[in-house]
Amino acid sequence: RERFEFGGRDVASWFPRHMAKGLRQMRLALRRADCLVERSHIPLSGRNPALQEALGIRPHVLVLNKMDLADPRRQPVSAGAGPGGGQRRCHRSPVPLQVVPMVARLVADGPRYHRAESSEHNILVIGVPNVGKSSLINSLRRLHLKKGNATAVGGEPGITKAVLSRIQVCEKPLMYLVDTPGMLPPRLGDVETGMKLALCGAIHDHLVGEDVMADYLLYSLNKQQQFRYVQHYRLGQPCDHIEPLLKHVALSRGRTQKVKVLTGTGNVNMMMLNYPAAAYEFLRDFRAGRLGRVTLD
Repeated sequence: RERFEFGGRDVASWFPRHMAKGLRQMRLALRRADCLVERSHIPLSGRNPALQEALGIRPHVLVLNKMDLADPRRQPVSAGAGPGGGQRRCHRSPVPLQVVPMVARLVADGPRYHRAESSEHNILVIGVPNVGKSSLINSLRRLHLKKGNATAVGGEPGITKAVLSRIQVCEKPLMYLVDTPGMLPPRLGDVETGMKLALCGAIHDHLVGEDVMADYLLYSLNKQQQFRYVQHYRLGQPCDHIEPLLKHVALSRGRTQKVKVLTGTGNVNMMMLNYPAAAYEFLRDFRAGRLGRVTLD
């Protein structure tokens, strides 16, 4: 396929209403922030332009998550690119060993406005939902303080629903991070951006539909000539349409469901292929990296 037909889908129903309140809380938290650390799965679509406008011109570190699953042939966004102003650095390490030294250096090199008399560093952690902000904070605490988790993490969007209190992550320099709820743009420029965010888990699957997500994923893999799925599912050749792929996955993985059929002589239970379960299996294999290293942007 040369293009993907989205069928006039309305993305307004994909986004929770609590995000407007979260953005107001983040504006207040910004007053005592010396630096922003932005977490992202995908280098362009995974970033929220509304955050850049609202959060001003503080020094800014972009931490790209799950680089081990990204296509090494496709370069991530370069330092200084993207929406918003201020100093920005792009950090690619899978283990955030350099985040604290980098933040300390940026804060030391830039003006701290009315906070010049304070020696502590206050960092606001931002990003779209389910991008690993809480995991980053917990990793930094274990690395620098040898302490356990301070904030809840989960494999779905919406675990953090409000701006939390400060969490210490380092003693020298004295550094506190503030976890924030994931923020999506209130309006997306196009449905394709929303689809990429959904594939990365920033939007609940059921809001978008596992079937259309699986179809778009297949389209994206073929467009990038990423045919690892052919080998993974033992197909004879690449598929251009999602139905034969889901049928094969359902048959090979035993994804079936019992369906009651009404007949003239009574009810009959029949076993049928469970296409939604097969679509979820396809999405799960992609997110786990079993279909190869893929960058959606």
